[in-house]
Amino acid sequence: MRVFVIAGEVSGDMLGGAVMAGLRELRPDITFAGVGGPQMQAQGLVSLFPMNDLSVMGVAEVLPKYFHLKRRIREAADAALAFQPDILLTIDSPDFCLRVAKIVRAADPAIRTVHYVAPSVWAWRPKRAVKMARVIDQVLALLPFEPPYMTAVGMECDFVGHPISTVAIADADEAAAYRAGIGAGPMVLVLPGSRRGEVERLSERFGAAVALFAKTHPDARFVLPVAPPVVDLVREKAAAWPVQPHLVFDADEKALAFRAADLALAASGTVSLELAANQTPMVIAYDMGWISRRLIGALLRIDTVTLVNLVSETRTIPEFIGDACQPEPIAAAMGQVLADPQAQRDAMALTMQRLGQGGEPPGLRAARAILARA
Repeated sequence: MRVFVIAGEVSGDMLGGAVMAGLRELRPDITFAGVGGPQMQAQGLVSLFPMNDLSVMGVAEVLPKYFHLKRRIREAADAALAFQPDILLTIDSPDFCLRVAKIVRAADPAIRTVHYVAPSVWAWRPKRAVKMARVIDQVLALLPFEPPYMTAVGMECDFVGHPISTVAIADADEAAAYRAGIGAGPMVLVLPGSRRGEVERLSERFGAAVALFAKTHPDARFVLPVAPPVVDLVREKAAAWPVQPHLVFDADEKALAFRAADLALAASGTVSLELAANQTPMVIAYDMGWISRRLIGALLRIDTVTLVNLVSETRTIPEFIGDACQPEPIAAAMGQVLADPQAQRDAMALTMQRLGQGGEPPGLRAARAILARA
């Protein structure tokens, strides 16, 4: 069996490495070619070009690289066709991957196309699924409610579990020791995002919310795990906060902090699932640029953007998005969640169960789904 596989982001590389390992376990005769990062290269992939060439987001970042990306699309498609694969497996990065699939489908309809990570058509822009169905045969979904959206437009779709279901959490005794070292009061994680734009927009409001919370909880301790891409910016922004958090840079300490915390204030995103895996109650807050806020607000088809709320079919996680992202209501919600966290913990446990916790690893499930339909 021959599989041409493409990933364009770090998260896609992790998914790709896991599914490649699963495919190799089930079909030892398999051969790979394509584009990927370190995780996929560890499974034997020789990347056609550096995966980092594709790791750009937003109009401002994409425009200067438009012609370069266009060349990379053609280069990947030509290499896929020359490889003559049984399967073209594209992973996330739809702006790049689906353009490659379109070229491959037009040139050789016999090549089966599989896309890993369903587009969030349940949230906004539902017509993306219709366009995708023109070039994709099968979708591998991370969320259990996604398959009907894909099958409704003619694609095969399998829920294969979310990678968060296998995330390693810190040892309970080590986390307790870490917690004791922080102090006696409530331990609060502060997570203002991993991208510069997020930190720029959210930092001042997060700092103000933390200060208001500290007035009603004077013994609280604040811990801020810092994402590597924004270390300098977070240092600068947090230094101006009325209450100084303890900054965490080490990955092992971050794992301990997630397990030990009593509460988290977090930017919207998959971090809510990481907190759920650690049973850490949370408040979610997020804002975008003015234009994005208006456009996305008009297009959204759901009443919550927090994955724990969506997967558990509850609304236990309070969220403050866009115009609602203000320090006073955020701080009030933090106090309420800290006082009564049990409903959230129940929803988080249900979420992790539905995402596949305790079952077969998602990479192996994805591999089985690919082979079953191939």
